[in-house]
Amino acid sequence: QVQLVESGGGLVQAGGSLRLSCAASGLTFSPYAMGWFRQAPGKEREFVAAISWSGGTTYSPDSVKGRFTISRDNVKNTVYLYMNSLKPEDTAVYYCAAAATSQDMRAPSRRYEYDYWGQGTQVTVSS
Repeated sequence: QVQLVESGGGLVQAGGSLRLSCAASGLTFSPYAMGWFRQAPGKEREFVAAISWSGGTTYSPDSVKGRFTISRDNVKNTVYLYMNSLKPEDTAVYYCAAAATSQDMRAPSRRYEYDYWGQGTQVTVSS
């Protein structure tokens, strides 16, 4: 049974930082690209960051580029999201996801490309 368990969310002031973690079990971690998405109340789930098998490719949208960094540890089966310079508009439930990709260097950004999802962790940024 595949499980993705997020942790590290919480309440932080604007300008602060958080590190989210996502521990994977029940799958062979390294052939999966990993991603982070977020969903604010009343909004669609949106892409935040992705990383390829080996970590050689990362991708994130302009809204978080330069502030958020994704990384992975294939020994610990864990993917991380480092979030700096947080803004109130970053408030959302953050989800990690795993995508079975046929080749390395892919960092998918579309929800339908992901096969497994975690339950999410709440991030709240106060102004």
